[in-house]
Amino acid sequence: MSTLSLKGPYWVTVRQHRRVLWAVPALVGASLAATVALRAWSGTSESDRMDMSTEYYAWELFRLCVMYAGNTMLFLPLLVGAFVAGPMVARELESGTWRLALTQSTTARAWLGSKVLVAAVVSVLGSTALIGVYRLGWSRVSGSWQLNWADRGPYEATGPVLIGYCLLGVALGALVGQLVRRTLTAMAVTGLLTGLVLLVLGALRWSFLPVVTRTVPYPGDAGPRLPGSALMMDTGYLSSTGERLSENSCFNPTDPTAGCPADLHITARYLDFHPASHHWPTQLIETSILLALAAAALYGAFRLVHARHP
Repeated sequence: MSTLSLKGPYWVTVRQHRRVLWAVPALVGASLAATVALRAWSGTSESDRMDMSTEYYAWELFRLCVMYAGNTMLFLPLLVGAFVAGPMVARELESGTWRLALTQSTTARAWLGSKVLVAAVVSVLGSTALIGVYRLGWSRVSGSWQLNWADRGPYEATGPVLIGYCLLGVALGALVGQLVRRTLTAMAVTGLLTGLVLLVLGALRWSFLPVVTRTVPYPGDAGPRLPGSALMMDTGYLSSTGERLSENSCFNPTDPTAGCPADLHITARYLDFHPASHHWPTQLIETSILLALAAAALYGAFRLVHARHP
């Protein structure tokens, strides 16, 4: 990363962490080379699973690599946040080297701003490049087991939500690094907080948009069919009063083929799902929430640095 056009605290920040910053394009380049090589070796499509040929094994290896790559990218925001909180902020506060920056006609806000801006730019560019590389591989195996658009891993690694998590990691790192002021502890706390947000929003994201419901009369069809690539949320029975009953309401262990008891007054079966068209709206809603959280954390970080070092 060239530092010729950078000045003041920005130049210092890039020089201090140049090895890590250079590792980002190296990681992107290695990922791209591996993806292109594996994609070319895996053939043009999934072979018949009953045909245990070399082409099938190559495709399956490629699929596994894409699946694990998506899961691994979930840790990227945690690493970004931990690096900002520890080596970039808390270590300088812990060792006292940040005072040197303040003697060079630099304010405390400019010192923190240089850390945040450099980390944010590199995080956005790096995560965007990795998303592009991942989509190049995922497009070949999308829809296979654990690689649907809504699965944990592919969902985060194929859209702007990963960028939002990385920016949240930067903001939390800037705030926690000042509050904790201990390198390893700040890294652990920031990684924990970022991971907690990832888990909470992952559990809530499919409630951002209303589900689509399909019903069929009972006992006509065996049940409503799930559209291709859709994410099923719930299925069961509807009574004459509109009450929803679970799928197991009509199960009879002594006679599994028996229908629903008459006293339940079942009139229809229902199926709730999210179609594939909900992918991008959900991504945008979740990304907006992440950016709002990141803005709040950044506001707190700069208020804190101003209060301690006006």
